Amino acid sequence: MSKAVELTALDARIAEYGPAAFLVTVGDDGRPHVVSVQVDWDGERMAMGAGRTTRGNLAARPDATLLWPAPPGGDYSLLVDGLVDGLVDGPADGADTVTVVPGSAILHRVAGATGDGPACRPVTS
Repeated sequence: MSKAVELTALDARIAEYGPAAFLVTVGDDGRPHVVSVQVDWDGERMAMGAGRTTRGNLAARPDATLLWPAPPGGDYSLLVDGLVDGLVDGPADGADTVTVVPGSAILHRVAGATGDGPACRPVTS
């Protein structure tokens, strides 16, 4: 289940979950590639560092998913699907940057969460 992003609501959710997330891309062989990133959100785009494999995956397949795990004791993780709109080469030390424009976002219930609740909730203010 996926709901349209309300960017003002996404602002609050990213602030709530913090900058640490996991970036999921897909390789040439169809296997997922997951890396830990620090997300800088400017209200329109998410920017993060990217290594060689991640950049190659995104250059070939620009769809990306970011996952913020549920906070300790929390019942929902934050998932944001988006499209890469920029791959910026950094200095020779490999500090390249990727920017992603969000297209959809959901709060997904953590397996084993106590109590009743919907499996997915829209991202709202």
